[in-house]
This record gives sequence, structure tokens and C-alpha cells, in this order.
Amino acid sequence: MSARQYNAVEWFEVATDRPEEARRFYGELFGWTFAGDGPYQEITAPGADHAGGGLSDTEGRFPGYAIFYVTVEDVAGTLAKAESLGAKAIVPATTTPDGLVFAQLRDATGNHFGIFTPPPTA
Repeated sequence: MSARQYNAVEWFEVATDRPEEARRFYGELFGWTFAGDGPYQEITAPGADHAGGGLSDTEGRFPGYAIFYVTVEDVAGTLAKAESLGAKAIVPATTTPDGLVFAQLRDATGNHFGIFTPPPTA
């Protein structure tokens, strides 16, 4: 396994209220495959040894989007620095049950992006 590369884009996410159509579109266009049950499925590109993104079903609760996530060592610290540079938090630092920490922001020019720290490894 290679060492983690911080401050690099490592994940992307597509959110839509029409996940079946999105799976068909991206599957046919890029050969992506989708795994998982429920409102979030992991996306794997042909030839990749692991998932590189996710497809989220918004269930109509919020508008669709496509964003990238940058891996960082410290979500809270990076979020504070980003805000000092003019970014605004959309989703505050959040920790999932498995220990992944993420946040979503709008940069100083209004672009939507995310940051995350992977869960600790066993």
C-alpha cells in the first residue's frame, strides 16, 4: 500500500435525485461500476483497484452537485485556514461512525469542494 498523499484530490462525489439515470449515464460513458446498497454507492473506474468516488441519492432534499474532495491531515485546522482565506463552510466538520472526518466548503470564488481525513487504520 502506498503512503497517503495529503493535499491531493482523492475522492469525488456526484449527488442527484435521479441515481439510476446517473449510474446508466456514467457507466456507459466512462465504464464506471457502482457498489453498495442504499442512498450512497461507491464508484470504481475501469482498471482501478479501489473506489475513487461516490454517488449520492439526494432523494430531492437538496440540489444535485458534483464535487471533489482533498485529503488533509486535519479537517478542523484546514477548515479554519480556508475560512480565514475567504471560504465559507457548507457542511461543518463531521465525523462518521467509522472515524472519517469531512467538511464541505465554498471557496473564495464560490466553488463547492470538500476536505476529508480518512478513518484511522487498524
